[in-house]
Amino acid sequence: MSELRKDPFTNRWVIISQDRSARPSDFGHEDFVQEHSYCPFCEGHEDRTPNEITAVRSADSKPNTPGWKVRVIPNKFPVLESSSELKRYGSGMYDAMTGTGAHEVVVEHPGHIANMADFEVAQVHEVFKVYKTRMLDLYKDQRFRFVLIFKNYGISAGASLSHAHSQVIALPVVPWNIKLELETARAHYQRKERCIYCDVIKQESLVRDRIVSENDDFIAFTPFASRFPFEVAVFPKKHSYRYTDCSDESLALLASMVKDVLTRLKVALNNPAYNIVLQTSPNIVSRPGNTDYWSSIEYDYHWHLLFMPRLTKVAGFEWGTGFYINPTSPEEAASFLREYDKYMA
Repeated sequence: MSELRKDPFTNRWVIISQDRSARPSDFGHEDFVQEHSYCPFCEGHEDRTPNEITAVRSADSKPNTPGWKVRVIPNKFPVLESSSELKRYGSGMYDAMTGTGAHEVVVEHPGHIANMADFEVAQVHEVFKVYKTRMLDLYKDQRFRFVLIFKNYGISAGASLSHAHSQVIALPVVPWNIKLELETARAHYQRKERCIYCDVIKQESLVRDRIVSENDDFIAFTPFASRFPFEVAVFPKKHSYRYTDCSDESLALLASMVKDVLTRLKVALNNPAYNIVLQTSPNIVSRPGNTDYWSSIEYDYHWHLLFMPRLTKVAGFEWGTGFYINPTSPEEAASFLREYDKYMA
């Protein structure tokens, strides 16, 4: 029998369709084309990309040469550009602004490896340290209101190259879905003086039906109202509203958790395509006339990572209603992923 579940973070409804219950074997896997000889992201091919913005590299190596661990470059086809002046304007009753922002690519490994699940934990750690560095640097520009970090793995997840990489986009506005979460979190805090995310973490830790894995600093679970089969969320156990406050020690534990989750997904689901999204606080420096908008964000928001395997497609019902149909219950998904503890050693 189907069940409607409400996402506490967005008030979005999800249908868990038991009649369509799907096991991992029901889903296909992603086929990848390996283009090592032509790949512009491989070490030794630095001349095939724009000049690097920054890189983690050996002390005796020079920019735009081999010898790096993680490399950040401008996107060759940016959706937004930092060179344009930010201007807002109207067109009749419509609002618009210049396409001001930044669009960067994080090349996550010098070798031609596709899946971050196959990295050593130390390499994952380097990548997540670079995320923090780029976010801190971009937020120095007051034009940028939100920095989105995301990863597409596999053709069906939107990746155009198989070499492991992620993207950083700085936006001049806070995205609608982030605003929705922020407003829901603030309303909860105003009613109860508690972080809604901390409340959920406490509930999941108590019930444990949806827990996938945990370590000293982080907990991974399938959300109660998961939109997609085998969707996994990773939260810091200790309240923290922005990713950039993470210590290096905490980022090392986050890297271990990311490796854990991705390995479980790879083995359990036969190497699916997936997206990872880092959701964190926007730029909290207020604009004139909106001085108190983020006044409680330090207390009511809680940054997190979302892992979304691309096992089903969004179709007309989802577009027409805003509801999602998930054929695998979060409890079943978590139980299945926990079975793969033997691969985590």
